[in-house]
Parts: sequence; C-alpha cells; structure tokens
Amino acid sequence: MTLFSAANLTKIINDIPLFENISFGMEEGEHIGLIGRNGVGKTTLLRILAGRDEPDGGNVAFNKEISREYLEQLPSFDRHSTALEAVLSGKPEIAVKLLRYAKLCDKQGLTSIEEEEIRRIAHSIDEVCGWTLENEARTMLARLGMEQFDTDVMHLSGGQRKRVALARVLLSNPDLLILDEPTNHLDATSSQWLQDYIQQSRKGLLLVTHDRYFLDAVSTKIIELERSKIYSYPGNFEKYLERKESMVTAEQAGAEHLRNKIRQELAWLQRGVKARRTKQQSRIDWIARMKAEPPPPEERKIVIEFGGSFLGGRIIDCFNISKKIDDKLLFSNFTYSAAPGDKIGVIGPNGSGKSTFLNIIAGLLPTDSGSVKIGETVKIGYFRQENTEFNPRQTVLGSIREIAEFIDVGVGRERYISARELLERFMFPHKQHGAFIETLSGGERRRLALVRILIGNPNVLLLDEPTNDFDIPTLSALEEFLGYFKGTLLIVSHDRSFLDKTVDFIYSFENGNIKQYPGNYTAYLEKTERQSPTATESTASAKSALRANEQIKKPTAAGLSYKERKELDSLEKNIADLEAERDALNIAIGNPSIASDYKKIAEIGTKLAETEHTIETATERWLTLSEKIDKK
Repeated sequence: MTLFSAANLTKIINDIPLFENISFGMEEGEHIGLIGRNGVGKTTLLRILAGRDEPDGGNVAFNKEISREYLEQLPSFDRHSTALEAVLSGKPEIAVKLLRYAKLCDKQGLTSIEEEEIRRIAHSIDEVCGWTLENEARTMLARLGMEQFDTDVMHLSGGQRKRVALARVLLSNPDLLILDEPTNHLDATSSQWLQDYIQQSRKGLLLVTHDRYFLDAVSTKIIELERSKIYSYPGNFEKYLERKESMVTAEQAGAEHLRNKIRQELAWLQRGVKARRTKQQSRIDWIARMKAEPPPPEERKIVIEFGGSFLGGRIIDCFNISKKIDDKLLFSNFTYSAAPGDKIGVIGPNGSGKSTFLNIIAGLLPTDSGSVKIGETVKIGYFRQENTEFNPRQTVLGSIREIAEFIDVGVGRERYISARELLERFMFPHKQHGAFIETLSGGERRRLALVRILIGNPNVLLLDEPTNDFDIPTLSALEEFLGYFKGTLLIVSHDRSFLDKTVDFIYSFENGNIKQYPGNYTAYLEKTERQSPTATESTASAKSALRANEQIKKPTAAGLSYKERKELDSLEKNIADLEAERDALNIAIGNPSIASDYKKIAEIGTKLAETEHTIETATERWLTLSEKIDKK
C-alpha cells in the first residue's frame, strides 16, 4: 500500500531554493532515513509532508485511509495539562472517555442518569480495550526517561517536552510516523528501547536523525537531500555509505574525464575552419554546459592540531567533590586530576548530574563538599546544550570575529588560521559568511556556536551534548577535529557512535556514583555486559571451553597462536598485492584510450573503491595482530 506520493516539490526561502522539483514516494512498512547537511531543508521537507507547511511548487498526495503523526524537532504545547494527559491525547477518543469515567467515579451521590453514563462509557472502553491505555502511556514515558507524570507540560524543560511529545506520537500508533531528531535528549538506554520498538514495527517511518547507530539499525532506505535534489539508496546507512563511496570514486574519475574532454574539444575548436563555424555551434554549446555544471561540494578535512597551548602543572584538580540537588545525590567523594590528552566520555541517565558535573568542572557551580582548583594557564571552551544566543542581525563572520580574528596553532605553514578559514573548515562556505544569523537553520546556529568556541583556541574543551541538531557531515568533521585536539577533553553525550570515535575513557553516572571504565563506549558496553548476571552464569562454561581448546589456541612466544601467525604472514603478502592492484587501477582509469568509455570508467572506479576497502579491512586486521605481539 502506498502511503504518499510527492511530485515536483519546490521550496524557496529568502530567494534561495532549498529543493526544486523533487519527487519520491513511500510504501507501507518502509523505514526511510532522510539525511543531508544542515540547512538543505530536511526539517522543511518533513513539515510539508506533515501538513505543517506548504510547498512553493508541486504537491503531496496522501492515501486517505492512513493516519500520520509528526514529532517536531522542538515540540511545544499550547495548553496546560500534565505530562501523562499530554501523552494520552495521542488517543483522544479513548482518553476523553477515561477522564470522564474517572471524574464520575470520584463524584459523590450519582444520579441515575450519571450511573447509566458510567455503564455506557465502561462498555465503550471495553470495546476498544482501552483500560490499559494509561498504563501504556506511563510505561512509554518511563522507557523514555520521563518520570514526572503529573508535572504541567508548560513547566518542563526542552528535553522533557521532547520525550513527552515522542511518547504521545508513539502511543497514537499511526500508519506513518514522521520523526525529526527523535533521539535528541534520550539517554543510551532510552535510545536502545526506541530502536528496538521501531525495528519491531511494520508501520511506515520517515525520520531525520544524527545518531548513525540508530539510523543504521532502523532504516530500510536512505534518501539524501543534496544540491537541491533528492537521491535514493536502498538499504540501511551502512549500505548507503558503501554506495556513496563507489559513486564518489566514479564521479572523481568522471570529472577528470570531463576535463580531458573539454581540453580536446577546445583544441578541436581552435583548429576548426571558419567555414564550419555554424556546424561547431553545438559543440560550443556542449562545452558551455559542461563548464556550467556545478561541482560537488568539497568535503572539508580538519587536520589542524588545536588545543596545544601551554598547560602548566595544574589543569583541573577535583578532590573528593560531592553534589546534591534537592534531596537527590548526584555524586560523592569523586576525585579527578586532569591531564593533557585526556579524552573522557561522560554518560548516564537523564537527570543523573552530567551537566552539573561539567558546570562544576568549569567553575560555574560550587560543590557541596570537596574542592575544585583550576590552573592559571587553563583556557576553557564550554559548549553547552543551549548555547545558541546570537544577535540575529549580526553576520556569520562578524559573530566569529568578535571573539578572535585568527588562531595561532604554532605549527607548519598553516600556523595562523583565520576566522574565515575556520568557518570554511566547518562547512560555512564563503558566500554564507555575510549572511545574517537570523537566516540560519537551528543546526547551523549550533554549528556556529561551536566555531565561536573553537576560535578562542581553548586547551580544555567541555562539550555538553554536542551532537544534538548536528548533521552527519558536521559530526564527521567534529570527530576528525577532536582526533587532533591536544588538550583536555570531556564530552557528555548519548551518541554511541560519536563516543566510540572520540573518547578513550568513560565516566558513568550510576546511582550516585561516578564509575570509571577504560576504553570507548563499545568497550564500556562489553565490560558491563560481562559483569551482568547473565554473563556471570555463562562464565564457567566459557572457561571450560577455553581449557578444552587450550592446546590449539595456546599462544606462541610472539603472543600469537599458530593460526594467527600464519594469518599475519598471509596478510602482509596480500596487502602488498592489493596495493599493487590499486596502483594498476589508478593508472588504468587515467588511460586516454578509455576517455570516452563512460561504462568502462565506472567499472574501474567501482573496482578501485572495492580494492581500497579491502586494503583498509586487511590493514586493520594486520594492526590488531601486530598489537598482540607488541603487548607481549
């Protein structure tokens, strides 16, 4: 069954087209992930499909038999109600009856008419199995980390409102869910529950999310908004990345072919006879069209080593610190002495005290006991969850220059990085530098707030939920930047993929204690799963199996088993052969004899991408085995 069909959709904002004449549809049971850079129009497209906005051209035809629900990126409520009542409004026809039934049951001295109304309402609730609805609503709120069932929604924080709104759209159980950043403000446990819930659903799903693990797990198709057009890729996010890599390789090969073709055509034109000028006009037009074809946007690479300014003997020393909010103990007797190169991920349920912990580290909040001392040479850059207050009439470049004109990173030819260069490294193109901040999307403003912090060149970086509202290219850029950051880094995040790529130590908030785990988020999960009761029960049988295979897997003096030693030797030869094959393919793709054979170029490009991937996989395995030798 078709859920909807969008034909030739166009949307223009401030005379700039977000997308033009895009067409796509959606079938029952499809789970589609919508991706693209901040500002390309993802949220606008969702709003059009949800009926909250109108396109400037084209139309959307919905199946009249289906229901749909929309989760906004920043939900709001227009009237007072408790969180539980707001969630129950997802099933209004049942919620109204339940509320009326409860009101009548609480009333003293019912009339015969009211008694008859109670029986009638009870019967109608029975018919739709509605008695369990309140329990379902409570369960969903709890699963999403929301415990304030009776709090007025008008008094909730932004993150709490998002969780209430998400529970409401899930409870309504529509034929099509349209979700804009559903995992924002969810802790890892809640994200995992939502992931499992969606995977089991056969209803349609269209979502925007920055959480790549979540996107990969739930999507059956990826659609990408890029350069005002839409592109469709069957499969999950991993399949999209594989296809995209092959396409980029082929595109680069095609671009080189195009340059060669233009040079040949220009030479042909220059040699042409004047009498044939009219016949050459079609070729002249062809060259003009090829030159006018917009190049693909350049992927920015951040390779500058920030955070290397001098840090003295003391950075941040926390000694036996404790903190309570109201009567809730967040942590007690915790000691931390920061060191250059620390890359620590801070995790835990919502409300466990992670942001409070960063505020204490930054010297913005006092402790209840213990002490915090910050070194004189420390320069803290603090990116907070809601750190996007700007003058809307200020320009993008002006907002950066008011912090600093350039950064002195003290290395190489690129020692001085200007405000313009840093903006471009974080994907603000030159033409956007003069744009007013009021024209930016929510994600672009968050990205600008991050650049404002980085231009200050801090040597201690505190990031509180930095991945919220960032697109995937921005996350990749930030991950690369943090890989070169030489200072002290603490990150509060629920984004599992982001933590895996940026930290090498985990601080976990667990029931009033901060527990420490070496390694990234995946290592933390493996450690905690081994410590779970299920893992403990299987320990004996696992040890028994290891003893049974001891002779086969006994390591050699080099730290490798006989089988691993053979594998390592084989990998060294295979990698050398693969690299030779890659070099041959690079030569082949530039061969002038196939310059006009587009099919051949695409085949070689695909083979080249596959070979590069195989080399990378083999090299990673070779490094793993080599490290086992080094540890002996």
